Amino acid sequence: MALHLKLHTQPDVPLEADCISPDRMQSLKNNEISSMTVFHGNRQVKLGDFFDCKGTFDGEITIDGDLSNIKHIGASMSLGKIIIEGSVGLHTGAGMQGGEIIIEGDASDWLAAEMLDGKITVKGNAGHMTGCGYRGSSIGMQGGEIFIHGNVKNETGHVMRRGLIVVGGDSGDFTGVNMIAGTIIVFGTMGIRTGAGMKRGSIISFNEAEILPTFSRNCEYQPTFIRFYAKYLEKNGFLVDPSYANGSFERWSGDSVEINRGEILLSKHKNK
Repeated sequence: MALHLKLHTQPDVPLEADCISPDRMQSLKNNEISSMTVFHGNRQVKLGDFFDCKGTFDGEITIDGDLSNIKHIGASMSLGKIIIEGSVGLHTGAGMQGGEIIIEGDASDWLAAEMLDGKITVKGNAGHMTGCGYRGSSIGMQGGEIFIHGNVKNETGHVMRRGLIVVGGDSGDFTGVNMIAGTIIVFGTMGIRTGAGMKRGSIISFNEAEILPTFSRNCEYQPTFIRFYAKYLEKNGFLVDPSYANGSFERWSGDSVEINRGEILLSKHKNK
């Protein structure tokens, strides 16, 4: 039986629980896990004041309850798996170095901020600043994969350097803003100023997108690598219309206010 945490008391202010991580819990007994320190506002309390702990750690942690007011779950984790059977709060998977997080509900802002490696799957929606760098940081996500089956809000992939972000729904404004490298794929529509300030990297849209005037249209072609992405995305629960994978894309280069080596690929087969 995997280690199971169940929220029994909803915190009235955000609870900082970066201790909920396979790295931190792998060698502990249940009573030791319940005694781990978390911050309830500015007060130090025990994890057991909010969570019941059952089962034995076997590489996997399952968390049950509405965790929308719980912050930093899985921060800096490097191994194992966390399954969140509901929605989750700020900074989930921040600085993640490996392992896997599955979120059955929605994720809040700063999901996987400055992620280094690993895999995160969100069955619902995600908030602002997914896979980004913290304010003042010149580098955001540096590796790993983020799969979001719903929508995301603004500044997804801000200063992203490596890795893959896939959005099954719509994305907000400034998708890929100041992007350094990596790949962002969006199935729905994107907000304004997509790729603003991007240096390198690829933003692939299967729907409408507003292109900034600092981007230039290069050509229309059929990129072979999209077909490989399509097969990989289908393995991760995304249904890809063959008209996208085998169809034509417009290629736009930018942002010319930077070094003009980024690209936005727009599918000619629009999602109606």
